[in-house]
Amino acid sequence: MKPLRAKAEIGSARAPTPSDGRQRLKVASGRVASGAPGSVSGAVSRVARGATSGVRPAPRPESQPEVRPEGRSEVRHLIVGEQSEGQRLDNFLLRRLKGVPKSLIHRVIRTGQVRVNGHRCSADHKIALGDDVRVPPVTLSGRQDPAGGPATAAHPVLTHQVPVLFEDDALIALDKPAGLAVHGGSGIQAGLIEQLRAVRPQAAFLELVHRLDRDTSGVLLVAKQRKALVTLHRALAEGRTHKRYFAWVKGYWGRAAATTLRFPLHRFVAADGERRVRVQVDGQAASTRIHLVRHVDSAGVAGFPPSFSLVECELLTGRTHQIRVHLAQAGFPILGDQKYGDFALNKLLYKYGHKRMFLHAFQMEAMHPGSGLRLQVKSPLPAAFEALEAYLQGTNSVLKLK
Repeated sequence: MKPLRAKAEIGSARAPTPSDGRQRLKVASGRVASGAPGSVSGAVSRVARGATSGVRPAPRPESQPEVRPEGRSEVRHLIVGEQSEGQRLDNFLLRRLKGVPKSLIHRVIRTGQVRVNGHRCSADHKIALGDDVRVPPVTLSGRQDPAGGPATAAHPVLTHQVPVLFEDDALIALDKPAGLAVHGGSGIQAGLIEQLRAVRPQAAFLELVHRLDRDTSGVLLVAKQRKALVTLHRALAEGRTHKRYFAWVKGYWGRAAATTLRFPLHRFVAADGERRVRVQVDGQAASTRIHLVRHVDSAGVAGFPPSFSLVECELLTGRTHQIRVHLAQAGFPILGDQKYGDFALNKLLYKYGHKRMFLHAFQMEAMHPGSGLRLQVKSPLPAAFEALEAYLQGTNSVLKLK
């Protein structure tokens, strides 16, 4: 496979072969190392407004949907191609009717205005190759688009620059910044996935492989093929992926050896409507392995606790808000966590200019869904992490593990 073109340097060294004999592909800090023949290659680029230069054009999409107007009703018929085979009906329409709210798509399905091969279907119906999906005219606020077809919302506003850590025909690894939701929802017009689709309108398939909390930064995988999405979802469910995070926490983590936190977690909706998680005896089993990276003595900063710790967190299970709740339950809340953290400390950090949650997904490993090679993608430590440490180092010494 030819390497992708990009402005950044593309590594060409052979991937190391681990002791178990499997080939590995490593992607670290924006560089991609190509493995033996048959491995995948990647490059660094940026998702910018209207710009997709710097990467190889996306693979040819599935056959374009056939459009057959029915008189003046503007009903469309979309023919399902290979990239959409096996997808839920509502998700298929979400991708085709860009900018249309999910609630409206569910309504036209529920009322029978959407038909598959002439039959009414539920939102979770799995479509098949060659299916004829009848789509009614969809109007938002009484508008029609300039082409005279169903109205669609304006393109999402691009709120962030999102670096691409790795890309090939099957998937993209993005370096998500803190503060950017991965998808639109309540109060959010467009998240990362909607913005990515807006700048890559030619892409036939772009779906999130997993999620990161809005205030968490780091490695996020997006599938470019239905087959890749299904394969990676199966790997996540079976525990065959490895995700590691860095977190700055309040307090002195005194355990030099790796420690596993095991607290069962229960999801609930708080009185304010926010989704929350708490430790509960009958909750779902959850395990997080914690490694100490280093301590910082903060006794010289007025209002701060005596120490902070930088820890590495390895997810052994994948529950909602797992790392955040586990560390808070253990007495080491993540700095800047507005749901489970130390609110008084967060306010003080904000005053000193440290205005984010200090949780960063710095590494993800998985078997590549196409080549079968072990794919390892790394994201560099964010500038905000370094700024916090530099601020503390200005008045205190850093105690590093030997």
